[in-house]
Amino acid sequence: MVKIVEKHVQLDFPLGHHLHCLIAQIPNRLQRRDHLFLLANPEEQWHMVRSVLDLVADGAGNLKRLHFLQFPETSVPVSHFDDLLDVIAERFRPNTVTMFGMEQIRLEQYRALLNRFQDDNAEALECVERDIDSGDILGMPVNWCCIAIKETSGRLRVFLEAKTHPFRGEEFLDKDHDLYRGRHFYLFRGEPACFNFMTIICLDYLYRDLYSSNIKQIIDHSNRLFFTMRQSLDALFVIQCNPKPEHSAYRDVLTGFYGEHLEDTPGVRETVTVFGNCSDESEIEGVRCQGCYGVSFVAISARHKMSPVQEREFASDDFAGAPVCRLRFGTGTRLFYFNLPLYHELDPRSSRVPLKVHTVLRWTDGGWIKASGGEEHVL
Repeated sequence: MVKIVEKHVQLDFPLGHHLHCLIAQIPNRLQRRDHLFLLANPEEQWHMVRSVLDLVADGAGNLKRLHFLQFPETSVPVSHFDDLLDVIAERFRPNTVTMFGMEQIRLEQYRALLNRFQDDNAEALECVERDIDSGDILGMPVNWCCIAIKETSGRLRVFLEAKTHPFRGEEFLDKDHDLYRGRHFYLFRGEPACFNFMTIICLDYLYRDLYSSNIKQIIDHSNRLFFTMRQSLDALFVIQCNPKPEHSAYRDVLTGFYGEHLEDTPGVRETVTVFGNCSDESEIEGVRCQGCYGVSFVAISARHKMSPVQEREFASDDFAGAPVCRLRFGTGTRLFYFNLPLYHELDPRSSRVPLKVHTVLRWTDGGWIKASGGEEHVL
């Protein structure tokens, strides 16, 4: 099964105050070329990605307070990987985490990138080298993502992960063209603020075999963190390019993750799970569906308070009876800016609401504009 690697990063988040997250729900248009899923128009895609980066760097409104920026799976052209890192290094504020999925590449290229950023990815490189030593696999496709962390000092750290489980379009009888299975997840230990978080890719949230599952390993590791250090997993970010974002399998796993039906799971009891998908303008060659993407959402334990709300751009519910409170966004091309809730169980002495949507922006030819009147919406 997958290996969870802890990494200590310097993030001086404000104590006792909620953190802010921006989901960039932008379209992905992917074509198959030489058994890789690649962006149909990488320059057009980069234009949209760059517009989001510029918005964050400029800090319009209260975006200066942004801590987490999340792009979808396979949404950034490989040709602009360094350009994106340069923007983060030169223009982003310290204490900012940017998570983004990259175009697919060959394992040989992925290995070269791990070598390039070896200081932060030594354990991942070791896993890849072990796999390469066991067979001729350098030509296998890799679905990968990057977590770029600009620390308090301004130092940029670059962490790479490979998807551990393919969707049906990435899996073949011909093993040479089958998706490479990633061997590790990072668990980031933010210090001195004591904020712990992980980033994984889409179906990695669901994957299981006869012996274990990815999510059970995350729960067990987080529980050990709680029992030994009285810390927990504060946030789990799932980047997606998912035509079935509300499939019952996601509800089932969320029920197991938050339900505590068989045992106490204090390590993930207060975890905020953020699913960031691509928008309904997305197209994946070989996947037939119409307007079936989007629906990024945030899930927290039902121990929190969240009133039922139905707005044009978002709603709140319990995901068809799951033991969660869910903030469910729409399907269009949007930027969703909201806060991550503080630790907060049901308590009659408290009237604080756990989630607040600060801004929803929609895409136009002239750039990003507010999708509504601009007021903050309280759930």
